[in-house]
Amino acid sequence: MFQPNRGLSALGTVFTLLLAMATVASCATPGSPQPPTTSAPATSSPPASTPAPTDAQELCGPGSAINFDKTAFPASPKIDNQWFPLKPGMQYTTTGTVEAADGTTERIVTHTVTGLTKVIDGVKTLVMWDRDYQDGALVESELAFFAQDNAGTVWLFGEYPEEFENDVFIGAPNTFIHGISGSQAGIAMQAQPQTRTRTPEYVQGHAPSVGFLDCARTISMDVALCVPAGCYGGLLEINERNPLEPAVGNQRKFYSAGTGLVKVTAIGGERQETLDLTKAEQLSDAQLAEVNAQALDLDEHGYEVSKDVYAQTPRAEAATEGAGRS
Repeated sequence: MFQPNRGLSALGTVFTLLLAMATVASCATPGSPQPPTTSAPATSSPPASTPAPTDAQELCGPGSAINFDKTAFPASPKIDNQWFPLKPGMQYTTTGTVEAADGTTERIVTHTVTGLTKVIDGVKTLVMWDRDYQDGALVESELAFFAQDNAGTVWLFGEYPEEFENDVFIGAPNTFIHGISGSQAGIAMQAQPQTRTRTPEYVQGHAPSVGFLDCARTISMDVALCVPAGCYGGLLEINERNPLEPAVGNQRKFYSAGTGLVKVTAIGGERQETLDLTKAEQLSDAQLAEVNAQALDLDEHGYEVSKDVYAQTPRAEAATEGAGRS
């Protein structure tokens, strides 16, 4: 799914970024309010692991302190937030362009909700796998980790994005995991987004070792638009920005209740990125098993590549083998 915006060569689409959708309908309305290579070269890792900050910093302005409580999550991840549903076995294809001074790049991104889980700071998260192609060449293969708390808020716990040039693996320097090297989990989607005047921004994630700080605010809950996958009304519009990289500009993301993210647009910045949902499909049991196997290979590779960060986490495990289709 679409991931939080951190630049094309950094942490993908994020958020990051899929994000993902449960079904694709021709029209939706909101409900009640809310193969890595085996010859991998070594790559540098972020600074040695340190505990996440314990002070409630207002990183995105007044009222934006991260109120994270690892005891507020269920024993097994289930993400059914109406704006951000993640169902294992769903796969989404998004297409778009990046316009910059040096030309226009065509993008195709596949976003897959795997059947894997991974424990991060005592919380069992659901694993997403994104693959980003630019002008037909793979430039990033990323695992991202999400969990929904008992109140319905979806949190991003970190990302492991492998980068490629000319289809050759070149490293994963932008890896971040909550609780390591000062990184903090952030809110991928609020339980009940609000559009009240002066509603404070919220932090989508903070990883100072890789220069990642995304701030978000709900703009509207009454947008209508069409993308290749269909037409949607009553969309949730969210503005995202990284105050550490003002030249990147802002992104606007549009979510449909019961479906998820359907469109990304750019506002300002040196590289204008747009992405539209073009296809959503439920994988067969055999396809999900293959996805799980490939994502586990990527997880295993992270222990070789990012010894100071990713290797400090427990290995991912297969929790869902079947997607309900033969």
